[in-house]
Amino acid sequence: MGRPARLSHTGTEHCRGQGMKVVLFCGGYGMRMRSGAADDVPKPMAMVGPRPLIWHVMRYYAYFGHKEFILCLGYGAHHIKDFFLNYEETTSNDFVLRGGRTELLSTDISDWTITFAQTGVESPIGERLRRVRHHLDGDEMFLANYADVLTDAPLPEMIDRFSRRDAGASMMVVPPQSSFHCVELGEDGLVGGITAVSELPLWENGGYFVLRQEVFDHIPEGGDLVADGCAQLAKRGRLVAHRHRGFWKPTDTVKERAALDAAYARGDRPW
Repeated sequence: MGRPARLSHTGTEHCRGQGMKVVLFCGGYGMRMRSGAADDVPKPMAMVGPRPLIWHVMRYYAYFGHKEFILCLGYGAHHIKDFFLNYEETTSNDFVLRGGRTELLSTDISDWTITFAQTGVESPIGERLRRVRHHLDGDEMFLANYADVLTDAPLPEMIDRFSRRDAGASMMVVPPQSSFHCVELGEDGLVGGITAVSELPLWENGGYFVLRQEVFDHIPEGGDLVADGCAQLAKRGRLVAHRHRGFWKPTDTVKERAALDAAYARGDRPW
């Protein structure tokens, strides 16, 4: 595996003492988001407004001061690289055109540091994390997430609560998102009750992980972050959850992405 590229903007000094590193998993196929056989754009590059999903996720972290990103690339990696290498600040920032030169009134990513790491096309998420461990510089704590889920969750609160706990990992959990209903049946086939899935006392993995280096002790080669790492920590009483009942939207399907795009267009952007 070759050495990953690192994009750092001239004139900005990255202060290692501020913020935490953010690992984003953006190498999956995203089959349910495909619009056709020739569509090779990875899911994190699906557009919401004028920018792709991954940009919105990164802006969320940057808002809270976490501006050093490690992108775990895989399928369609060139789309993500091209987007940042040819980034157009004028797309989402006001500017003045004077004498043929552009003067930006604000910027998006001028103080971000982004590491682009190719972690394999078929790699499970746990393996992707293992392959970028050396970019974490042994940091005791770091953040990790999928690159296609938007939320308004209070990140500082999540980090603070986890930092005070003796645990190896924290994951955000959300109520079930399904619109279906569960039916209680008796042996005679009579329905005893009907309950919306969203009303059941269940929680789903919502991503937005806060992790300690300990998590690597439980992810085998080719393993998964949740099924292996988090599951093993849970067995040892080393996994905590942050319940979030606020805004949380995945983009597993074209319909879900279109709903976010429509919300953006009408100014409804809680993320």
